[in-house]
Amino acid sequence: MESAAILLGQVEERIAQACRVAGRARGEVTLVAVSKTQPAEAIAPLIEAGCRVFGENRVQEAQGKWPALRERYPHAELHLVGQLQSNKAEEAVALFDAIHSLDRPGLVGALAKAMDKAGRRVPCFVQVNVGAEEQKGGCAIPALPALLAEARAADIPLAGLMCVPPLDIEPAPFFALLDTLARDHGLDGRSMGMSGDFETAVMLGATHVRIGTALFGEWG
Repeated sequence: MESAAILLGQVEERIAQACRVAGRARGEVTLVAVSKTQPAEAIAPLIEAGCRVFGENRVQEAQGKWPALRERYPHAELHLVGQLQSNKAEEAVALFDAIHSLDRPGLVGALAKAMDKAGRRVPCFVQVNVGAEEQKGGCAIPALPALLAEARAADIPLAGLMCVPPLDIEPAPFFALLDTLARDHGLDGRSMGMSGDFETAVMLGATHVRIGTALFGEWG
């Protein structure tokens, strides 16, 4: 098994190369290391190798390992990249530095209430169902303007848009669609691209790439 530093270096170089080809600065793209299912002992070497931003899919799993990790590494940043249930909003606001999966009006209300109670505003990406897949989370494209307006009215900081393209289909058109939607709505962030397609996402405007397998192996 290659070391965390080597794997991180390989991913960093691939992001840097995609940025060069796209005529973008490397600093425009944030690497989010998706550490779901990974134990603390697999995460710590990546932090020590220089990785700063991590993504978790579930609030409960993150609660089990991140408080201790953050005590050791207070500079580490934690993003929620999986679906969020409304009844977990308060815990998510307490734990995460950003949320990538705001996708429905009910969650806007729950997050706004939780942020008011906690006295902190957590930046949120609105997840868009770019492939119109019934089984997948995300706001339908026609419903996006209303959801964004509702989030803004609730004083939820909008970091941008997020998507997970359909499996086994060329992702580029979906990344391009998210980029257009973000631009049309005056949003800076585009959370898109994972281990198999992040270079394409960077070429098409990604500001946050969510990478697990390339950093942690097949179970990442």
